[in-house]
Parts: sequence; structure tokens; C-alpha cells
Amino acid sequence: MAPASRRRPVVLGVDAGGPGRLAATWAADEADRRRLPLLLVHAVPEPGSDRHGFERSYREELRADGRAVLDKAAALAGERHPGLELATALVDGNPGQVLCLESARAELVVLGSRRLTRAEEFLSASSVTVPVSAQATCPVVVVREPEHVTQDPLHLVVGVDGSPSSAAAVDVAFDLAARRGAALRAIWVRQSQPFGRTDDLRADQEPRRLLTETTAGRAGRYPDVRLTHEVIHGHPVEELAKASEHALAVVVGRRGGGGFTGMRLGSVPHGLLHHAHCPIVTVPRPAAEPRG
Repeated sequence: MAPASRRRPVVLGVDAGGPGRLAATWAADEADRRRLPLLLVHAVPEPGSDRHGFERSYREELRADGRAVLDKAAALAGERHPGLELATALVDGNPGQVLCLESARAELVVLGSRRLTRAEEFLSASSVTVPVSAQATCPVVVVREPEHVTQDPLHLVVGVDGSPSSAAAVDVAFDLAARRGAALRAIWVRQSQPFGRTDDLRADQEPRRLLTETTAGRAGRYPDVRLTHEVIHGHPVEELAKASEHALAVVVGRRGGGGFTGMRLGSVPHGLLHHAHCPIVTVPRPAAEPRG
């Protein structure tokens, strides 16, 4: 492993299929924007029992392939930002678990997307986007689609629901928006009740109040970020996915307790991993919040 800075790096997970240009570019840009090192990590799964040496030979091939994809990703990042501080790590272990451990020392973890279905996620031992988004201790960025940089104005979307995890997402969203000179759309999606009220204006008052309260202090700290509040009726995943069609990123809080399964991620971030049209940023609940 190359020498690393004491500053918390941006970590890019590099899988066996290669660096993934979208994710590598996003990670390199963000590390450069924050003046932080970029750490590229590739995990080689642990071997099973092997009495004949076949596993050892195969594992050496995996390590050689891993070193090659790390070198390719590092070259891609270095070409984009020649002065960027880079380090690489070839680590033995389950990819998801390795990246979750790295998240404890990272500013952000950045992943590409293999566009697996939910069934493929469950069956694939190498699937990392859901388990890492569910368990990492820092924000996780899944670059499924590129940022929409031709919009005027440039903007990010943050989903708000009044929970501590969504308040943490608001903090991250303001920071991302400020670094990009972008606006921020704070969206509360209110699901209609099957036998619900007919007075939508009155029903929207409480979400609007909570939107204002959640963003009030942050807006004061980021006076250059133009903020809008919106209460939208519909399903949270569907509406936030629609909002992502023109956004630089969509930011959501993680409601689950951090278990190593998608069920603990929360239905909204899990759904957005499949349906968003821009990078998805999943933010863990605040460390001080009791876990149920």
C-alpha cells in the first residue's frame, strides 16, 4: 500500500470488473474539491479449504488482477487531477466488509453500480452497494448515473422526513451544494392515505414547518446556497427518483440500524439505488442516536 495522509480520505471501491469511469471520476473530483487524498481499495475474497494448491494459484491470479484494476483506476484519477494525492490498497477479505471497515477512517466511500436486480443483490457474494450503504459509518455515494451538470441552476436534492437521519442528510447536502456552487431542493414526500383527508393544504402545514425547522440553522451557515422547500404528494422513492432526473445528486438518510443486509438500509435509499438518475448519497444516522 502506498503511503497515506493522516487526513480522512475519499475511498473508492474498485471491483474486479475495473474502476468504473463514472465512479472513479466522481471520487477523484470530490477528493480534489475537498483537498483530500483518494484511497482506492480492492478486496480479494478469502479462500476456502484447499488441499491441492489450486486455490492458492487461483488466489494469486485474483491478486494480480486486483493490482491491475487498482493501477488502472489510479491512472484514471491521476490523469484527471495530476496533483491529487493517491494511495491504493489490495486487501484480503469480503469486499463489503472491507469497505465498511475503511468507512470508519474515511470522509466518504464511493462505489460504482453493477445495476444488479434485487434478486441478484441477494444471491451475489460480490454485491457491495447495498451492504456498504447499510453499514458504513460515513456517507456512501453510489454513482449509478452521471451528475446532471447542464441544468440551470445546478442543484442537489435532499429527502427530508423529520428523522435524525434525514437531518444528517441535510447537513451533508448543504456541504455538497456549497462546494459545487449549487442550489438545494429540500423535499418532503407525503404519501396520500387511502381514506385520507381532503384538506391537503392543512395536511401539508406540518411537513412544511418541519422542513423549515430542519434546514433553518444550516441555511444560516451556508448563505450562498439557494434553498427551496417542497412538499410533494406520492411515493417517496418514485418522487425522489423523478426529482433526481435533473440533479447533481440525491441525498437521503439511512433509517436502518446498520445491519449487514439491505433490509436494514431502509426502503427509500434501497429503492433509489435502483431507480435514481444521478449519484445517490446515503447518510448514516448520527452516532449519538440510540440504535433500536
